[in-house]
Amino acid sequence: MKPLNKILTGLLLVIFLAPGYNGFSQTAQKGSLSIALNYFTSNNQVPSLGVKVKTKVDGRFQNVGGVTMKLFLDKDSAGNFIGKVTTNDDGEASTYIPSSLKYKWGKSVKHTFVATFTGDKKYDAGSGDLTVSRAKILIDTASGRKITATVFEMKDTSWVPVKGVDVKIAVKRMGADLGVNDKPTFTTDSTGQASADFKRDSIPGDARGNITLTARVEDNDQYGNLSIEKSVPWGAKFRMLNTFDNRTLFATRGKAPLWLQLIAYSIIFTVWGILFYLVLNVFKIKKLGEESSSR
Repeated sequence: MKPLNKILTGLLLVIFLAPGYNGFSQTAQKGSLSIALNYFTSNNQVPSLGVKVKTKVDGRFQNVGGVTMKLFLDKDSAGNFIGKVTTNDDGEASTYIPSSLKYKWGKSVKHTFVATFTGDKKYDAGSGDLTVSRAKILIDTASGRKITATVFEMKDTSWVPVKGVDVKIAVKRMGADLGVNDKPTFTTDSTGQASADFKRDSIPGDARGNITLTARVEDNDQYGNLSIEKSVPWGAKFRMLNTFDNRTLFATRGKAPLWLQLIAYSIIFTVWGILFYLVLNVFKIKKLGEESSSR
């Protein structure tokens, strides 16, 4: 019976260990990447591309850095190569469309951008694409303090105004753009125009009162991201006050306010006066002790 028990025990071990062995023998499964492209053009100049790469971990998307991709115009071929980019820690990368593709860019009114990733040890190969129509945006301030932004689309060989496009008209600031009034966006009419009244009269400008107006089309499904800027003298003149030779809290030690110096010196003299008084009393006590012992 003992040999039979040993055989049965061995068979059970093989049955239970076989699935685990197969699992260990398999290679780790690679992740998949989500590649999104964005199109940008500023002041109707050389357009650029932005790439955003993410992957799904535990049901949530996370940015992926260090991913190198190739970008192409219309199709994946050597003659349509835009450039090679590598994502940063935020999973983002960007590049300009080179001048070598200027002729192909002008031949068509609509283009498709393609991003390809060949794969590596952690992620499978993947790709992303974006199709945009050629468009431009203009800004005008001819009539008083009314701002007009006009959006055009290339049709055949001419620029045609576009209706129903949302445009943000704002003042360019250091942190973020500030709307010219309380309305956040404006929609173009049948002439491709979106108008806004300027109601930021007290906004500070440069030494001449110049401020920079911006008109933006953001994340449009058909035209991507378009922006244009224009400088106008509608701001309050900025005059820099130099307080270097004045007595202020932020000046050098010699230019500190008199009341602050008085307080500081009073504290110093009081502390040192107390210490001097204590030392003097120590010597007096010592002298009295010597006199009492000599009697």
